[in-house]
Amino acid sequence: MLADLVRRCRTCCRYRPERTVSLATLHELVDLARLTASAANKQPLRYLLSCAAERNALVFPHLRWAAYLNDWGGPSPAERPAAYIILLGDREISPQVRWDDAIAAYTIMLGAAERGLGACIFASIARDALRAALAIPERYEILLTVALGEPAETVVIDEVGPDGGIRYWRDAAQVHHVPKRRLEDVIVDFG
Repeated sequence: MLADLVRRCRTCCRYRPERTVSLATLHELVDLARLTASAANKQPLRYLLSCAAERNALVFPHLRWAAYLNDWGGPSPAERPAAYIILLGDREISPQVRWDDAIAAYTIMLGAAERGLGACIFASIARDALRAALAIPERYEILLTVALGEPAETVVIDEVGPDGGIRYWRDAAQVHHVPKRRLEDVIVDFG
């Protein structure tokens, strides 16, 4: 059921390196993403895939991990993602991509969750450095990166408390807590 999948689909920042993610799995996830809505149906998204250790090592240092966890610099080498999908906008098809990338990235994340994988969508990317590291032509705008792998952490949803704090955090057992607003707090009525 979709509701269960959405509840299970949490951002994952630590992974089990012993489980690889195959190129075939990345193809399956992109196949889902390519079917999603596209503004004016232009379909300008392109996907750069990485599941080899050498290429993954080129991607990892250009991503900014978990901004609210100030004392954590990202996953240790033993907890890094097994794969990445880099979403690119083909400027020759459309000079600007609006929303297509977010829809596609979340679809990839849902597909990953359905397969028992964890994922993390990155918009905070050192784009110039990543472009240079992977020799990405200027024709392609680097939009988002999705990290993928078998989760090595537990992520739970908490209700936003009375203080209104939305910052995610980890407890002493390293369980990752993500506060979410209540349904009645997000529905508005101006009538």
